This record gives sequence, C-alpha cells and structure tokens, in this order.
Amino acid sequence: MTETLFLSDDDVAGLADPAAYVDAVRDAYRQRGEGAPAKPRTKLLNEDPPGMFTAYAAVLPETGAMGGYMYSAGFSEADGWFVTPLFDAETGEPIAIIDGARMNPFKTGAAGAVGVDALAREDATTLAVIGSGAQARGQLRATATVRDFDTVRVYSRTPAHRASFADQMDEYVDADVTAVPSSTDAVAGADVVITATNASEPVFDGDDLDDGTHVTAMGQYAPGKRELDASTVERAVYVPDLRERATQDAGSFLHALEAGAITEDHVHAELGAVVAETAPGRESPEDVTVFDSGGTGIETAAAAHMLYERASEQGLGQTIDFAPASEALTGE
Repeated sequence: MTETLFLSDDDVAGLADPAAYVDAVRDAYRQRGEGAPAKPRTKLLNEDPPGMFTAYAAVLPETGAMGGYMYSAGFSEADGWFVTPLFDAETGEPIAIIDGARMNPFKTGAAGAVGVDALAREDATTLAVIGSGAQARGQLRATATVRDFDTVRVYSRTPAHRASFADQMDEYVDADVTAVPSSTDAVAGADVVITATNASEPVFDGDDLDDGTHVTAMGQYAPGKRELDASTVERAVYVPDLRERATQDAGSFLHALEAGAITEDHVHAELGAVVAETAPGRESPEDVTVFDSGGTGIETAAAAHMLYERASEQGLGQTIDFAPASEALTGE
C-alpha cells in the first residue's frame, strides 16, 4: 500500500497566490521546451444527456511529478467536476488526488501570463480583456504579475458583467480597470489583448490590432469555434501551447488554414521552446504575437504539484491507501 493525499476544495483554497502559480507553470513550460512529454486533450462528447468528458496529462521530470486533469462538464447535472491525479515521476506512485476546480482559473491564467512574459513587449502598459467570467479574472490576476500595467480595459457582451468585473478587479490589480462598450474600444492601442470567452466567432477585428501587440487567446479549443479571425493569425508570430494541438482543436488556427491565409508551417514554435530559449519569440517591437492556449497537462501538473507541496508542509488534506498492482492483481 502507498499513502496518497486527498486535497478537498477547502484545502486548496488560499494555498497559493497568482504569482506562485505563474512561477510553477513557467518552470513546467521550460521543462516542456527541453523535452518533457505532454499530449493534447482527449475530448469525448456524449449526446444524451449532452456532456463532455476530457482528459490530458504531462510528465515533468525535474519537478518529479506527472499528472493532469480528468473532468466532466454538462450531463444531467449541467455542472463541471475536475479531478486532478498526481503521480511521482520517479516511482510512479500516486501521491495526490486534488479537487481541481478552484485551481483551474489560476493555472490557466498562469499559462497565459507565461505567454505574455515570453512574447509581449517589456514596456507593455495597456491591457485589453475580452470576457468577464472566472477565466478572465484568472488571466488578469496572473498577467498582472508579469507586466506593470497602468490601464486595463474590459469588454463583454453584458454591460452589468463587465462593470462588475471592473469593480472587482480594481481591488486585485494596481492598474485602473475600466469597462468599455465594445471590443474595438478595448483593443484600440492595447499592448496586450486577452480573450477569455465562449464565443464561436472572432471577438475583435484583427485589423484593429496595433503593430507590436501580443494576444493571448484561451477561450476556445474546438475545431469549429474561434476567438481570433484569420487576419490576426496570419499576421502573427503564432505560438501554441502544444504544436500538435494547433491542427487538432485550435479553431482559430484551423479556420485560417482552411481559408488559405496560412499553412501548417505558420506555427512558429511551442511556448515551451520560447521559454526554454530553444526557439526565438518576439524578434521585433513591431511583431504581433499570439499565444494560443487551449489547456494542457503542463500547467495542470505543475500547479497540482505546487499545491501538493504546500498542503504537505501545512499538514492539510487526508491520506487514503492505494494498492500497487503487484498486490491487487494477485490478491496477495
């Protein structure tokens, strides 16, 4: 038997601030850039009741951990459930099972922040956020740890939602957070643009982007859906989280490909390669850069291990016993 730590939602709450997530995720992407294994998500769709079951994983050899998400969304409860198994990368033993919903906006936001840190101009001061939900909040809080923004403009389709977002986020970031009436108003003159929506069509006109803008798109990861238009993808130094995912479920990339605006060679490099400095990122202040973030086991395993270590230090969680296959299969 081996003891495995179970961390509940209450255990996870308050264990780490956005900067801690960013540090863990940045190092994980460096490991990916140096060869750590990771694969895109597997997504299974159910028709009746309608729902989605998804899994993805990564191995982080230097961290000493491997794991990822298994989660369901929809089905008869019309809700989501995030289970995060974490294993020791040397022994293979399960070391933790984490209720992973609470960490989701923070680990995903951390991936976006690592993309901003690797690709945006150092002097970026104006941020546009399109979207006002939990993921948009996570993206803003994490990204504010890697650049000194003085202005944040937020747009979402519901005026009350964008106003509430601006009021709440003003308490978390030093920048002046303002709700604006259109995506054009948000994007105009922005140094960094974050899209965190459930939109199926582009949420801004790529021609509105100034030269030198960085875009992090994280809200859609399905072939038929996209947040970015073909113009944005075509003019950008395009960096996905995983190269393989670009032609699997990166809707914006696939649409630009189908429109003939780009070829598959338009993928510049994976984010991990840029972080590990095995591939260049931005090469000119005038470059438009895009980080297409669809969610991977890289940030998930990194965040889970960071939480596991902190919980262990604080004596949080409950232990459960797992039987190794050598015992369970033989009944000994």
